[in-house]
Amino acid sequence: MSNGSAATWSSELDAFLKQLRSDSLLFALIGLCVAAILVGGTAWLSDPAIGASAGAVILALALTIAILTTKSYPVAAWLFVTGAAAICYGVATLGKTPIALCLLALPAGLAMLMISRMAGFAVAGFNTAILLLSPTSLLPAPADLRVISIVTMWGTLGLIWLTLRPLIAAVNWAWYGYERSTTLLGQAQDYQVQLQQALEDLTSANLQLNRLNQQAQALRQAAEDERHVKERFVANVSHELRTPLNMIIGFCEMITQSPETYEGEIPPTLLADLAVVLRNSQHLSGLIDDVLDLSQVEAGQAALTKERVSLSQVIDAASIAVRPLYTSKGLELVTILPDDLPLVFCDRLRIREVLLNLLSNAGRFTEHGGVQVKAWQEEGDVVISVADTGPGIAQDNIERLFQPFQQADGSIRVRYGGTGLGLAISKGFVELHGGKMWVESEVGRGATFSFRLPINPPAPLQSGVLRWFSPHQSFVERTHPSRLAPPVTRPRVVVVETNGTMQRLLGRYLDNVDVVSAPTVQEAAQQLAQSPAQALIVNDAPIDSQLQRLRECSVPPEGIPAIICSIPGTGQAAGSLGANEYLVKPISREALLSALDRLAPAARSILVIDDEPDALQLFGRMLSSSERSYRVVRASDGRQGLALMQQDPPDAILLDLIMPEMDGFQLLAAKSQAPQLRDIPVILISAQDPFGQPIMSKALAVTCKDGLSMSQVLACIEALTAILARVMPPADPTPLAVPPG
Repeated sequence: MSNGSAATWSSELDAFLKQLRSDSLLFALIGLCVAAILVGGTAWLSDPAIGASAGAVILALALTIAILTTKSYPVAAWLFVTGAAAICYGVATLGKTPIALCLLALPAGLAMLMISRMAGFAVAGFNTAILLLSPTSLLPAPADLRVISIVTMWGTLGLIWLTLRPLIAAVNWAWYGYERSTTLLGQAQDYQVQLQQALEDLTSANLQLNRLNQQAQALRQAAEDERHVKERFVANVSHELRTPLNMIIGFCEMITQSPETYEGEIPPTLLADLAVVLRNSQHLSGLIDDVLDLSQVEAGQAALTKERVSLSQVIDAASIAVRPLYTSKGLELVTILPDDLPLVFCDRLRIREVLLNLLSNAGRFTEHGGVQVKAWQEEGDVVISVADTGPGIAQDNIERLFQPFQQADGSIRVRYGGTGLGLAISKGFVELHGGKMWVESEVGRGATFSFRLPINPPAPLQSGVLRWFSPHQSFVERTHPSRLAPPVTRPRVVVVETNGTMQRLLGRYLDNVDVVSAPTVQEAAQQLAQSPAQALIVNDAPIDSQLQRLRECSVPPEGIPAIICSIPGTGQAAGSLGANEYLVKPISREALLSALDRLAPAARSILVIDDEPDALQLFGRMLSSSERSYRVVRASDGRQGLALMQQDPPDAILLDLIMPEMDGFQLLAAKSQAPQLRDIPVILISAQDPFGQPIMSKALAVTCKDGLSMSQVLACIEALTAILARVMPPADPTPLAVPPG
């Protein structure tokens, strides 16, 4: 504390104490006036004139003290104390009332209160000396009364002193509090300077990030365009392959499983050849799925359903699945699993697929001995290894193992089969979990494939800014360390839905977002009231009714956007279109018949609508060869199918979505308008996978309670245009050919 602040505080304290003493002296003067009235009006004095004179003297004393108070407080205080003592002695001697000596405690106490402690003790000592030394002729009072007066006087001083101690302590605490407040004020000023410095650091960092973003935008856009071209190519190729593959697999299944459908005897050699065709077609179908999985893994969009999983159970299940292969080759399969292996947060099916691939490869490449599976914990990870006694792998070939369509050498493909995709996909699945896969091998001593998985979800990877830093951009180094702590708050979204589809979708693809689900808008409002969120997502249709419901419930609060969309699953996708089931090509005979038994067990007449003649023939064969002996009616487009439905309503409908003239969507809309056709169950048969290409509502709505500013509207338009334009067809006057369903 500075000397100036201390002097100010001392002067303020002195002024406060002086004011208290002045107030005390004022109240004491009132008492002195009362004493004057009592002395002047009492009849116990021998001479009334003396009493009146004494009262007048006391009043004159009070007036004099009042006048002196405004000029010299110490003189007035001492005059008051002296006068009070004189009054006590006068009453005791002139009034012949020795008991008045007991009132000598009042002048001593007033001296301590109005002047100082030492003044009080001095007055008490002076009165004590008079009481002890004065003869009886001058002070007619017995010895016992004098002793009582002395005891009363000093006792009163002691009580006053004990009373003043808390006041003195309070003043000291006030002084300490003032000093501490001044210190804290200085610290607050220092913190304010540090905060300003942190804000300047943040402004500088944001400026640098904006510059880096401008430089990286072109590179990021180019990489994004290349990725979308690749994804579109894979999706188109898979769509084009699935339709003819459905014909091949379907007819081969029909011929091999129900040869009696075809009139005449089919030669056994032809059935054997068709079995080879069926087996290779199924292999080709699996290869298409592997290519799609690999594409999703490379794009980082493979769906993961994570939960707490016991790896011991997953390893046991994978071992049971491959045990027939090992038994047929006379190989051993040993699992070594500790009892205290912790639960791992991962996708059970994906990790099981990784283990199946490693165990299958080990079983195929091992001719003698066996395979050993081990699992153990290393700090925050669980490591799993699959060791075989096969021929081993040369060091030059190890790097090629995890590349797509690559194997150790060309002879392996001929001898053992395989496409070379399994290890690449498995490695991608492990890395999507934040893990790592590697192999250790020597020629002639077998190979050991290992991978580690984090027990808890890994922290999201943070890409460094150095890879976007331009050497031509000037960089100004900080002159002081940054005081801004990195943020740790995760974004939070509230989802309103009843089927859990959106919550699972966000949980799979957005690892660093907290998702809170609420079945109703009212419960979502309660969640938003408890804790703010980044957005409110309503997964329901239709859009306009959901907007009206949000307006009625005053949800969401100001500053939180509401996004309304519809993302159904397979059953919901069919239901949103007015259908009952959704089957993806290639469709097996068992899947088709099972769907019909489930939806229309009493059906006898089936209408098949597909623009592919081969598909009509295939599904007709499947239905006519069943034990129910369905009556099959065929239509090559939606318009013809609608006419046949109106003429003779069938018991069930098999409908393709993509067709010329009238497609499946238009047919379902027309069917819903006809009361006699509305309740007929419909099974959709299409090469479009609702999981790979979700069938969603035709609108996406965004609303804010406090409205959208012009800058926000323009930013939303820019963002949506940048996203949706990539999937829009190019502006070409030549119409694009619609792929067959």
